Amino acid sequence: MDRFLSFLEHSAEKRLTKRKQQKAYIKGQKRTVLSEIKSWVDALVFAIFWVIIINQYLFQLFVIPSPSMVSTLNVGDRVIVNKDSYGVELYPAGTKVLTDDRRVQRDEIITFYNPEYDSKGPVFDILSQIIYMGTLTLVNIDRTEDGLPAERLYVKRAIGMPGDVIRFENGNVEIKPSGESEFIKEAEFRAESGLAEGPHRSVDEKYYPSLEAAAAITAYQESGYSGDVPMYLYRTYAPLEDSEYNYIFDRYEYEKARTETLSSFNPSDMSLRSDHARYENGIYVPNGYVLPLGDNRDNSHDGRYFGAVPETDINGRVVGRFWPLDRVSSLTDNQ
Repeated sequence: MDRFLSFLEHSAEKRLTKRKQQKAYIKGQKRTVLSEIKSWVDALVFAIFWVIIINQYLFQLFVIPSPSMVSTLNVGDRVIVNKDSYGVELYPAGTKVLTDDRRVQRDEIITFYNPEYDSKGPVFDILSQIIYMGTLTLVNIDRTEDGLPAERLYVKRAIGMPGDVIRFENGNVEIKPSGESEFIKEAEFRAESGLAEGPHRSVDEKYYPSLEAAAAITAYQESGYSGDVPMYLYRTYAPLEDSEYNYIFDRYEYEKARTETLSSFNPSDMSLRSDHARYENGIYVPNGYVLPLGDNRDNSHDGRYFGAVPETDINGRVVGRFWPLDRVSSLTDNQ
């Protein structure tokens, strides 16, 4: 890395020296509108080039696009991502080198490439990233079919590490660390390990029986069951129907309850049993992978749905917030 920084310094000095000589020569020449425009364009291209180099290899600016990390990071916050934390990425979303001694640590806030991203081809993917970095995150030409900015990068907290098993009960995380035989509630695990207090819940757990009842009703309807849906399910669901949470506020728990009911109708269906077992057993994090979750647990599309992500897809580590000004802070001491 020192060689690379020396190369950047030498290149910049060489370029600036050349520009100084050119200016000295131009001083004695007649200046025209065309020469002025050419000079400004040259300076602009030079600046953009170095902004892209710095963003790609040293630090990248990133705008928080969703509420998944509230209130650790709010929508619209602008943060600095250290691109050197977990290795050097040769080009946007490309091969990483120098990764052996730079591993993700538990609880770090990371940026990584969206596992569900709908690629428009390698040329467009790289070009859009270059424009995004070169304009200091102001221009994003990558759009979804609805015309909204595509989320090429996600920002979450590294919760599950290699060898861990992570499962969810009523939206709460339980961790079985590598080498351990028992699950421990996340709150206890975080307190014992001295981790940050960022992750939190906002949905009252009393509504989970109603959510599970709604999932069971759906399963009865999907199964083609000829009889009537048990009335107790409708009674259990009623409090949710009349509450502010009259929607599927936890898709993971909903699918867990739905697959359980479906598999009970046909225990011999191995596919249904496998689907339900995946929710019951939790998510195993393989070697070389990390399970990312949002701090705003009840409003986050994260590893619960797309699984653990390979460390090679992790773009960098969030180290600080520089906007808004009243929230400028470091994010490395106690993430």
